[in-house]
Amino acid sequence: MLKTLWATIRQGKIELLEATELPEGTKVLVTLLPDGEAEFWLQASQVSLDAVWDNTEDDVYAQLLQT
Repeated sequence: MLKTLWATIRQGKIELLEATELPEGTKVLVTLLPDGEAEFWLQASQVSLDAVWDNTEDDVYAQLLQT
């Protein structure tokens, strides 16, 4: 099971922002977020937004707005 945990770097070590039980030897994947986290999340979600809003089924609504 995948679980996302927030953390920060302090003195070169990763410190979790919430308490959790992690067994010794647990493998983790670390993703670095830029200082402007908002920009990261906007870019990451843009693909999903494009898939929802940029489709031919919604063209009927665009036509209604033009009349």
